[in-house]
Amino acid sequence: MKTDQVLLRGRILSFTAEPQGPEDHAAYRYIEDGAILIAGGIIRGTGSYDQLARQAPSVPVVDHRPHLLMPGFIDTHIHFPQVQVIASWGAQLLDWLNSYTFPEETRFADPAHAEAMADWFMTQLCAHGTTSAVAYASVHETSAEAFFSAAARRDMRMITGKVMMDRNAPEALRDTPQSGYDATKRLISRWHGKGRASYAITPRFAITSSPEQMEMAGALTAEHPECYVQTHLSENRDEIAYTLSLYPEAPDYLGVYERYGLLGPKALLGHSIHLEPREIDLLAETGAKPVFCPTSNLFLGSGLFDDAGLRGRGITNAIATDVGAGTSYSMLQTLNEAYKVLQLQGQKLHPLRAFHWITRGNAVALGLQDKIGTLEPGTEADIVVLDSAATEPMALRMQRAGTLSEELFVLQMLGDDRAVTETYVAGTPQKIGARAAQQPALQPA
Repeated sequence: MKTDQVLLRGRILSFTAEPQGPEDHAAYRYIEDGAILIAGGIIRGTGSYDQLARQAPSVPVVDHRPHLLMPGFIDTHIHFPQVQVIASWGAQLLDWLNSYTFPEETRFADPAHAEAMADWFMTQLCAHGTTSAVAYASVHETSAEAFFSAAARRDMRMITGKVMMDRNAPEALRDTPQSGYDATKRLISRWHGKGRASYAITPRFAITSSPEQMEMAGALTAEHPECYVQTHLSENRDEIAYTLSLYPEAPDYLGVYERYGLLGPKALLGHSIHLEPREIDLLAETGAKPVFCPTSNLFLGSGLFDDAGLRGRGITNAIATDVGAGTSYSMLQTLNEAYKVLQLQGQKLHPLRAFHWITRGNAVALGLQDKIGTLEPGTEADIVVLDSAATEPMALRMQRAGTLSEELFVLQMLGDDRAVTETYVAGTPQKIGARAAQQPALQPA
């Protein structure tokens, strides 16, 4: 167990509720000269530097001033086996899967390849300030094992599952209803609830799972209500038409998942763009969570996510990168594209709500707001340090930024991994170069 104490000093921003507008100051806490006391991988105190320095006078200090300290970012939909096909040229969803994704994912049958890619994947997330993610593995049990093992080595809070798919995919990427069930049971037993790992039962989407496999996925969901469910929904109109041809008895796309008992508050439904009124009613009724993937939706030309419409029905929307159709690991760049998608529909994304979304908002969607997504005492010490003047264009723009909201908008529109000075996972710094540079700043409080 981690016991080392450290005090991080800097400007502190954390949310206690979703901001309802730019003047909703009660929804967040901002401390100009703040500090976070960490011990054993847990936040033990958050407040003014003077206060915490008096309480812990012998604790070493890492001085991050003038940078902004926030909860680590949370990515709620990303494909771990697609890291080497990100930025693969032009096709829509089904063509993209067949041309790039499926051939790439066959490589993850090799444990050595899966292990190498898993370690690289965790490094990239940390480089971009992401400390937790909900990820798809490949169909191979080895890929999920590699992912969980790599996350455990860094003590990262991660959620993943091996995809279940028994049709409409290359033979090397198909399991069977029984083998998919058995492998999922083994992985749940081995990993769910161990350390900071959680499992997501993962039928890739209705097109690649037969009714028999969907029944098995439903059985797993009933047997393991503590696990998440992740899949895809209504990303592309051709996808919807194909799904309904495979499930002609279904009233709509979401009706497929409804029939097999996959919907509930722990269900994460990637994309959810082209929804019918009945499907929206069902999302509101079951508490299932749509996941907005703006860079992917724009890249594949899939459509525009109706955030305001769904929120108006009381539905909780998550937001995610969706690498590899998504074009950046950065949740900052994800917010950049989300802003534009919503602008095209006459919807607004204020920077306060944007940063709530990728921290506490996504934690709420996962039911983990008591563990991650804030800087409250007792939560896990996942923290990102942000430099709003990290590049010359950002520094020049910041000369005219007079408010916290303006600074956040600079980070949202111009920021990427260069704006991430450090990322702490369970209190341990992950950006090696930045960590070495900070060593002279250590001193007693």
